[in-house]
Amino acid sequence: MSRAGDADFERFVRAQSTPLLRFAEMLCGDRHTAEDLVQQALMRSYPKWHRLDGDRLRYVRRVLVNRFLSQARRRWSNEVPSDPVDNGWDDRAVADFAAEVQTREAVLAALAGLTVRERAVVALRYSQDLSEAETADLLGMAPGTVKSTASRALAKLRLAPDLIETPVGGTR
Repeated sequence: MSRAGDADFERFVRAQSTPLLRFAEMLCGDRHTAEDLVQQALMRSYPKWHRLDGDRLRYVRRVLVNRFLSQARRRWSNEVPSDPVDNGWDDRAVADFAAEVQTREAVLAALAGLTVRERAVVALRYSQDLSEAETADLLGMAPGTVKSTASRALAKLRLAPDLIETPVGGTR
């Protein structure tokens, strides 16, 4: 790839890493797995970067969703977590953001109760703000399937007990 292509890819990564990470975390429910998904999507997109004509973000999202769906179909990923490392991060003084963490955890727990397909539809439609047609195209399904899947997923999310009493649920 040319230096201009490398610089373009670097600008894209700087601008889109955080939104892609948030999207991936909605999909898989785990920050570390989300980081791996984003890294894999970017690694797989880099060699083709100079040939991509259209919406590059759409292409990277598609790669990310495909990696997520592929990993979700596997029974065992051959990866075994190691013992946690004591790095002193817990000793640092930080502002109290317990309410935000509680809400985030409630949303991730509710999303974990959805099927893989429902989670992908909800994340694309409501986190990435894609239309039904764009979501259907990205996931390779009919727009009507996206509508019905989103409807079922939202119905499940409305019944999630942890979300009922949060700002997301609207009662506070």
